[in-house]
Amino acid sequence: MALGGGTFTAMNKIMPGAYINYVSAERADAALSGRGIAALPIELKWGKDGEVFEVEAGNFEAEALYTFGYSPDTEELKPVREVFKHAEKCLFYKLNSGEKASCEISEARYKGTRGNDIKHVVTANVDDTDKFDVITYIGTYKADTQTVGQISELEDNEFVVFKSGAVLNFTAGMNLTGGADGTVTGTEHQEALNLLESYSFNVLGCMSDMDSVKALYSSYCKRMRDTVGVKFQLVVRDYAADYIGTINLKNVVSDGNAKPYALIPWVVGAEAGCAVNKSCDNQTYDGEYAINTDFRQPELQEMIKNGVYVFHKVGNNVNVLSDINSYVSVTAEMNDDFQLNQVIRVLDQIAMDEAAVFNAKYHGKVQNDEDGRIAFWSDCVNIHKQLLKRRAIEEFEETDIVVERGNNKRTVITYDAVQPVCAMNKLYMTICTR
Repeated sequence: MALGGGTFTAMNKIMPGAYINYVSAERADAALSGRGIAALPIELKWGKDGEVFEVEAGNFEAEALYTFGYSPDTEELKPVREVFKHAEKCLFYKLNSGEKASCEISEARYKGTRGNDIKHVVTANVDDTDKFDVITYIGTYKADTQTVGQISELEDNEFVVFKSGAVLNFTAGMNLTGGADGTVTGTEHQEALNLLESYSFNVLGCMSDMDSVKALYSSYCKRMRDTVGVKFQLVVRDYAADYIGTINLKNVVSDGNAKPYALIPWVVGAEAGCAVNKSCDNQTYDGEYAINTDFRQPELQEMIKNGVYVFHKVGNNVNVLSDINSYVSVTAEMNDDFQLNQVIRVLDQIAMDEAAVFNAKYHGKVQNDEDGRIAFWSDCVNIHKQLLKRRAIEEFEETDIVVERGNNKRTVITYDAVQPVCAMNKLYMTICTR
């Protein structure tokens, strides 16, 4: 039974790699031993176009203006703040393309309506009146000041690219205009997913309420997990995927013009940042939205049965009811343990770490004889011992891992028995009076 990763039905693979019921492809980060990495294709009013860009939580406040075009505390960056409540790092992709704003002397560095908030002030330099002081503002922030004799001497800054053939004239304010955000379709989402194949992350978010886009993300997640062997989970709103890799979020928020999927970034960050030996069960929402939790207990019970990830009211807090995924078609081979995201985190950790070890130390480097297989077995055992020490698994014995030669001289088979540990979430108490 597959613990996670690319599945196989026969030992007939052509390409070399780690086929332990998963396949490890070449990645931007070969080993996924840590957690906390989120991936979020998202609509933005400013930012790099057509590429994935990485922002670390610790650098967000300092980089926000230059990366996203806004100060970190603005309404426009609320979704970004939500993901960084718990994620350590996020891979962003700007979904909307649009148009660049421009004026007589410059063009915005990126497409989007934020470019319309850029302006230039051109004055005479106080020390040399033959020269110009060219000041660039974004909103009210003075982003750049340069003193030049002619426009060809200007250097492009973080926000604009100057037009070398233009003429400088004094102005109290020259605004850039024509910036547009553009419309997002399934094509832009597909482009984001294509680029993300080259990156390692723990949780991906689907920022769309279109059923066709949800299906696209769900299929991508299943293909990457089961065929390519890349382990991550997907968070999508109101989509019953019936799959261990997809988390089906229920709630919407009651904030003004917020999108139905506004909570996706927080859940993505929380699930990505959740340690392999932890659970998001009963985790309190610490974000900025007002969550709609108007559910009765029978409704909540039905949601759990249907694999729905839902927030509910607990006193003055709003908490995650149960850290579950959308898998509901339970079988003898894949029982209800696989409905728990904590279990999936453990299995994914083992799958990715063992594949990373194989590719880094053994693939094409170590002979497939008894000594070589014992060495690989020892590394696999060490991974499990670390998980045992962190109380992510229990009752582990070294004999639970078996490494054998496959059906040809280049193939190795690993059998891996593991018992993940889960956080408590039910208390049954009997009180006896005397």
